[in-house]
Amino acid sequence: MSPDLKFLVWSVALAVLQMVVAAMTATQQVGLPRLAGNREDMPELTGVGGRAQRAHRNMLESLVLFAALVLVAQATGKANATTALGAQLFFWARLAYALVYLAGIPWLRTGIWAVSLVGLVMIFLQLV
Repeated sequence: MSPDLKFLVWSVALAVLQMVVAAMTATQQVGLPRLAGNREDMPELTGVGGRAQRAHRNMLESLVLFAALVLVAQATGKANATTALGAQLFFWARLAYALVYLAGIPWLRTGIWAVSLVGLVMIFLQLV
């Protein structure tokens, strides 16, 4: 398996882990019965629960783009050292982003997000 695909798989694992953390923190905040229900009267999550939920949603938004780029690079035979480096940057930045977001450090979070974007751009530039 290529490095790009390995980092895609690990990024999916990270998204699943973030989903579990978001569910656990939401459960602590509002309780399992409310989460298991229709969520029509669900209050907005705050604190670490809200940050976990937002970090997970942001990961899902980014993961779609990352997956598309990695899969196109693989399908077209354009995966190379640059796409592998872009994939590494994306994954490690997304891991750091999740941790920093949970800790509630806003400006550092934004900088780390930008690093993950650089990883996406690196892969994109190999495809155009």
